[in-house]
Amino acid sequence: MNWHDRINIYPKVLVGKPVIKGTRISVEFLMDLLANGWSSEQILKNYPQLATEDIQAALHYAAEAVKQEHVYPLPV
Repeated sequence: MNWHDRINIYPKVLVGKPVIKGTRISVEFLMDLLANGWSSEQILKNYPQLATEDIQAALHYAAEAVKQEHVYPLPV
């Protein structure tokens, strides 16, 4: 899946945080819901403007962001 099809990043929308296209629902918010145990079904029920593909795009975006992180060990 290409997350670019479903996620926008604009400086004037939520201070440039990545959001689901056509909404003000951020990837960060969706990741927080999932991390707190919400199922995709619960998210879709509570946010009917979203589709399953939006949740998948958010997960792909988050995975790509983590892959680009660089972790440097602390000196001992």
